[in-house]
Amino acid sequence: MMFWYAHGVSGWGWFGMSVGMILFWTVIIAALVLLFRAVNGPHEHTHTTPAAPTPEQILGERFARGEIDEEEYRRRLDALHAGPLTKS
Repeated sequence: MMFWYAHGVSGWGWFGMSVGMILFWTVIIAALVLLFRAVNGPHEHTHTTPAAPTPEQILGERFARGEIDEEEYRRRLDALHAGPLTKS
Protein backbone atom coordinates (compact mmCIF):
# COMPACT_ATOMS: atom_id res chain seq x y z
CA MET A 1 0.00 0.00 0.00
CA MET A 2 1.28 3.45 -0.91
CA PHE A 3 1.99 6.08 1.74
CA TRP A 4 -0.71 8.63 0.75
CA TYR A 5 -3.53 6.12 0.76
CA ALA A 6 -2.83 5.20 4.39
CA HIS A 7 -4.03 8.58 5.68
CA GLY A 8 -7.62 8.28 4.54
CA VAL A 9 -7.56 11.19 2.08
CA SER A 10 -10.15 10.66 -0.64
CA GLY A 11 -10.25 12.07 -4.16
CA TRP A 12 -12.15 15.12 -2.93
CA GLY A 13 -9.47 15.68 -0.31
CA TRP A 14 -6.78 15.71 -2.98
CA PHE A 15 -8.90 18.04 -5.09
CA GLY A 16 -9.40 20.40 -2.13
CA MET A 17 -5.70 20.40 -1.31
CA SER A 18 -4.82 21.10 -4.95
CA VAL A 19 -7.24 24.02 -5.17
CA GLY A 20 -5.99 25.33 -1.82
CA MET A 21 -2.39 25.20 -2.99
CA ILE A 22 -3.24 27.01 -6.23
CA LEU A 23 -5.11 29.71 -4.31
CA PHE A 24 -2.27 30.04 -1.81
CA TRP A 25 0.35 30.63 -4.51
CA THR A 26 -1.99 32.95 -6.43
CA VAL A 27 -2.38 35.16 -3.35
CA ILE A 28 1.38 35.14 -2.69
CA ILE A 29 2.23 36.06 -6.30
CA ALA A 30 -0.47 38.76 -6.44
CA ALA A 31 0.83 40.29 -3.19
CA LEU A 32 4.38 40.34 -4.57
CA VAL A 33 3.25 41.94 -7.84
CA LEU A 34 1.27 44.63 -5.99
CA LEU A 35 4.20 45.31 -3.68
CA PHE A 36 6.57 45.57 -6.66
CA ARG A 37 4.23 47.99 -8.44
CA ALA A 38 3.78 50.11 -5.31
CA VAL A 39 7.52 50.44 -4.81
CA ASN A 40 8.64 50.89 -8.43
CA GLY A 41 5.58 52.37 -10.14
CA PRO A 42 5.06 56.00 -11.01
CA HIS A 43 3.69 58.05 -8.18
CA GLU A 44 0.59 59.55 -9.76
CA HIS A 45 -1.22 60.28 -6.53
CA THR A 46 0.38 63.56 -5.63
CA HIS A 47 -1.71 65.78 -3.46
CA THR A 48 -1.32 69.05 -5.29
CA THR A 49 -4.18 71.44 -5.64
CA PRO A 50 -4.83 72.89 -9.08
CA ALA A 51 -3.71 76.48 -9.53
CA ALA A 52 -6.41 79.10 -9.14
CA PRO A 53 -7.38 80.77 -12.41
CA THR A 54 -5.95 84.21 -13.03
CA PRO A 55 -8.26 87.22 -13.26
CA GLU A 56 -7.60 87.34 -17.02
CA GLN A 57 -8.67 83.71 -17.37
CA ILE A 58 -11.87 84.32 -15.39
CA LEU A 59 -12.64 87.37 -17.52
CA GLY A 60 -11.98 85.38 -20.71
CA GLU A 61 -14.29 82.58 -19.54
CA ARG A 62 -17.07 85.06 -18.78
CA PHE A 63 -16.64 86.57 -22.25
CA ALA A 64 -16.66 83.12 -23.86
CA ARG A 65 -19.88 82.19 -22.03
CA GLY A 66 -21.52 85.42 -23.20
CA GLU A 67 -21.94 86.91 -19.74
CA ILE A 68 -20.20 90.11 -20.84
CA ASP A 69 -19.89 91.74 -24.24
CA GLU A 70 -16.67 92.66 -26.03
CA GLU A 71 -16.75 96.27 -24.90
CA GLU A 72 -17.03 95.32 -21.23
CA TYR A 73 -14.39 92.62 -21.71
CA ARG A 74 -11.91 95.14 -23.17
CA ARG A 75 -12.71 97.72 -20.49
CA ARG A 76 -12.19 95.25 -17.63
CA LEU A 77 -9.07 93.80 -19.24
CA ASP A 78 -7.59 97.32 -19.53
CA ALA A 79 -8.49 97.94 -15.89
CA LEU A 80 -6.71 94.74 -14.87
CA HIS A 81 -3.59 95.67 -16.80
CA ALA A 82 -3.61 99.27 -15.53
CA GLY A 83 -2.73 98.09 -12.03
CA PRO A 84 -4.29 98.74 -8.65
CA LEU A 85 -6.40 101.83 -8.13
CA THR A 86 -4.88 104.50 -5.93
CA LYS A 87 -6.88 106.77 -3.68
CA SER A 88 -6.33 110.51 -4.07
